[in-house]
Amino acid sequence: MNKAITCFKAYDVRGELNSQLNEEVAYRIGRAFAEELNANSVVVGGDIRKTSAPLKLALSAGLIDGGAKVIDIGMAGTEEIYFATSHLNVDGGIEVTASHNPIDYNGMKMVKAKSVPISGDTGLHAIKEKAETYSTDEVTRRLDYFTDGEKINSDAFVNGTAHVKTRVLHATGKYSVQAVLEEYVEHILSYVDLSHFRPLKLVVNAGNGAAGKVLDAFEKAFQARSVPIEFIKVNYAPDGNFPNGIPNPLLPENRSDTANAVIQHNADFGIAWDGDFDRCFLFDAQGQFIEGYYIVGLLAEAFLEKEQGASIIYDPRLYWNTEAIISAKNGVPVKSKTGHAFIKERMRKEDAVYGGEMSAHHYFRDFAYCDSGMIPWLLVAELVCTKKQSLADMVSERIKAYPSSGEINSKLKDADAALERVLAKYKKEATHIDETDGIGLEFASWRFNLRKSNTEPVIRLNVESKGDIPLMETKTAELLAIIRDE
Repeated sequence: MNKAITCFKAYDVRGELNSQLNEEVAYRIGRAFAEELNANSVVVGGDIRKTSAPLKLALSAGLIDGGAKVIDIGMAGTEEIYFATSHLNVDGGIEVTASHNPIDYNGMKMVKAKSVPISGDTGLHAIKEKAETYSTDEVTRRLDYFTDGEKINSDAFVNGTAHVKTRVLHATGKYSVQAVLEEYVEHILSYVDLSHFRPLKLVVNAGNGAAGKVLDAFEKAFQARSVPIEFIKVNYAPDGNFPNGIPNPLLPENRSDTANAVIQHNADFGIAWDGDFDRCFLFDAQGQFIEGYYIVGLLAEAFLEKEQGASIIYDPRLYWNTEAIISAKNGVPVKSKTGHAFIKERMRKEDAVYGGEMSAHHYFRDFAYCDSGMIPWLLVAELVCTKKQSLADMVSERIKAYPSSGEINSKLKDADAALERVLAKYKKEATHIDETDGIGLEFASWRFNLRKSNTEPVIRLNVESKGDIPLMETKTAELLAIIRDE
């Protein structure tokens, strides 16, 4: 009996290196993906992690054995895969990335033709089941072929040594390398009117991830069009060792480099990305981190000013501010389960012009309903120029109206027991209970959402109030004591 594959999550693949994810598993996933989708052609890419290239090549070998032609776009962010899948009109796309997970992890994000997401309910479970059916002997034999018989060494794999040979991949006649960066950049720039831009100085923190190459391409495009945007570059060089820490600006301890650079250079605002840059995080001119929740409201308002009556998708963790803005602008509010695959599915169903999660994922109808970490900061830059307001000025009143805790994670042995303790305390008092994702309880002047993570062994809490910071802070502390059983 073959060993179970344990790195499949609710809407992507994510696992610890060697114990959960290695080249053998990558090969299995690629072959199962191609066979399950009956794919003739698949585009692949990978982030800057040292194991991304070996995994991508093993994945490609599996795709080829599954009957697909492979188009490798090289080192890329996840959204470049979304773009390339639709732009090249192929049958699917796979990005090898662990995004913001620890350095000893990696993973994959998958889409079908036209960049339609694949989640547990829409093919991911079937791919997993098929990947587990191939015999170990057969997989070993096929990998031996693609590695010219070189045996896979786990230490070398983690250190970034590619065992699958591109020469052998090319020899199949089903593997090619193709750049789409220029076309991708032109598409992203179509979301703004560059004639609106006045001189701006922006701090850009690539987190030593995959974003730097794309930012260079934007910089070149700005110079060619005489767009007066200056980049102050921080942690810019791609480096799979992540010398400045794993790029995850959601963690407060990872924000100082961006904030300090904004203040030091007197920048208009700052942007930081995660490793595969499908999320961007914004800092105002004072270096203050702006929670993604309020950026969702800002962009929702901007889209509704252009398209009245449009649908806006948002997640159930924090939403009072978003709903208030959508209502004021006569839009259609649509609450969706948290997670990029679920949001994208709902985006398509509603034909929504825009969707946003407080975790800084932003989705766009004209980007195949997918999320992008490059479109949001460009839209905000355009708003700063056209409204003649700073980023802080555009969101400050909304932050005062609906102060929030931000997402607080607790690592627990028994998350279900914590959920039961919280329900026992608050359920009877709640005026509304929302079970879109986890448990969301509303009261007259405050609300909270508590949910188990789909990708990590943690439980996540978000609290907000109606203009009452002390109430929000008190209830946050009260909830954390119950959750952590302190």
